[in-house]
Amino acid sequence: MTATPPVEATGPEERPDARKRSVLRRLLTHPQGAICLAFLITVAILGLASPWLAPTGPNVTDLQSVNAPPFTSEHPLGGDATGRDILSRLMWGTRQTLLACLIVLVVSVTLGVTSGLAAGFYRGRFETVSNWVSDVIMSLPGIVLLIALYIRTGPNVTAAMAVFGLLTAPTFYRLVRSVVVGVRGELYVDAAKVVGLSDPRIIGRHVLWAVRAPVIIQSAFVLAAGIAIEAGVDFLGLGDPAQPSWGSVLQESLDNIYNNRTGVLWPALIISLTILAFVLLGNCLRDVLQASAHSMRLPARRRRGLVRRARDESPQDMAGAHVPSADAFLSVRGLRIGYPGGDRDVREVVHGVDLDVRRGEIHGLVGESGSGKTQIAFSVLGLLPREALVLGGGIFLDGRDLLADEELMRRARGRRIAYVPQEPMSNLDPSFTVGAQLVHGLRAVKKIPKREAEEKLLGLLARVGIKDPERVFRLYPHEISGGMAQRVLICGAVASEPDLIIADEPTTALDVTVQAEVLELLRELREERGLAMVLVTHNLGVVADICDVVSVMKAGRIVERGDVDSLFTAPADAYTRELLESSRSVEIAEV
Repeated sequence: MTATPPVEATGPEERPDARKRSVLRRLLTHPQGAICLAFLITVAILGLASPWLAPTGPNVTDLQSVNAPPFTSEHPLGGDATGRDILSRLMWGTRQTLLACLIVLVVSVTLGVTSGLAAGFYRGRFETVSNWVSDVIMSLPGIVLLIALYIRTGPNVTAAMAVFGLLTAPTFYRLVRSVVVGVRGELYVDAAKVVGLSDPRIIGRHVLWAVRAPVIIQSAFVLAAGIAIEAGVDFLGLGDPAQPSWGSVLQESLDNIYNNRTGVLWPALIISLTILAFVLLGNCLRDVLQASAHSMRLPARRRRGLVRRARDESPQDMAGAHVPSADAFLSVRGLRIGYPGGDRDVREVVHGVDLDVRRGEIHGLVGESGSGKTQIAFSVLGLLPREALVLGGGIFLDGRDLLADEELMRRARGRRIAYVPQEPMSNLDPSFTVGAQLVHGLRAVKKIPKREAEEKLLGLLARVGIKDPERVFRLYPHEISGGMAQRVLICGAVASEPDLIIADEPTTALDVTVQAEVLELLRELREERGLAMVLVTHNLGVVADICDVVSVMKAGRIVERGDVDSLFTAPADAYTRELLESSRSVEIAEV
């Protein structure tokens, strides 16, 4: 099993330089995207400027140029069966093809996005009717409808492409609706409703902004489909013979292929390359927009420069200057973590933390939200966000520095160091049964037969308090309770027989009764297996109940550490006293 760690409040703010960079600028730095964009712009310019750049008019004939060979001064791509210049017809035809693509895109985006926004946001009867209409439209044979339309209207490319846009609109509808259904339940949307914003303003400001990326990407594919269908319509002879287009040039060249074999190459090549460019551009846009939605990893050179500058400012924090404790299983020494804050700045969020965890010890790490607790836990696990910078210090497991050896970190994670996450239900894949996930996770770190893994996990499920392990083994995550899901994750964590467990708020999502049961389970596992444990929490009641040693964090520093009894009876730091007082006040208010 794998868990995606949440980024704590101490994570980085979005970099100003990243915010200022437009999608276009990021696309231009993408080699594939830049090439595709340059090709499409070149094609568009040549088409739009055809009255001035084309060697001749689209229908100018020259009997001496019938089936003229390519690569001549007068006819770079040769002549067709009636002596017309193929290059000129392709350039003039670009205008017709571009117009057809734009009609398809405008119609499909207008109808699909609008209906998708309304159906996803309001749901109810409108969504039901829209889904039915969408299914009906998608079941219609498009090319048959276009042929029937030709019979009624004649060679009308505008009408044909508008109908094709209508047939394409359900792709936008389904895409937008699925995104909006997920977005409408977000807390920021509820907050906008609470402050009195109208539905149109919420949709325009929040919801529409969330669907912009998939709509832009889908638009690139629709433009590619528009070129293909327009070429296909003209190739079948359903277009306007008086207006040149790529499809009509292809059809004419194919009819004349026995007299001019190279003539068919040029329209086929321009159609294929343009469709390919749109498809690849859509893929590049997806990569660029995903990278902008999530913090992009810094280039290696810039990362090294920022880390070197931060270490030069505090050379005493270098990992080599720290020695782990001899009796500690896990030693954190001088750990400093930061995030890029600008072109030359680093925002440091963990400042030289020291931490020792001994075998059989439960070490509590407490503090307010944003104090840096989870940053330390994820550092030990090697699960820091991609943009995080380790500015100094070391994390020693049995005297060996995990930060200095990535391979050692990978071998330790899941085998010697296990993780119990905060949200049990979100860390189980809804597509697989509980048993399948547990078996897959165990066999990923231990080379044992599947049957042996199942027997071991069934025994562990019984040990962690699940009364009918065989039944739970066959259930999906949505069929079990939150407390049972947390026990399943604890079972998965201890199955590999680790030496250390990192438990990040393991009881926060559980009710009080289940919290007590989970804490008792962790205590019993510690006593049975001699596990070391780091318990990340802000609940001092949990610390008092289960921990042996506690470290109090504030603003990225450990301000006090000691055994639980001493810290609760005689706290030395003013911040610790404030935490204890606030906890007691909450307990009195609850009573």
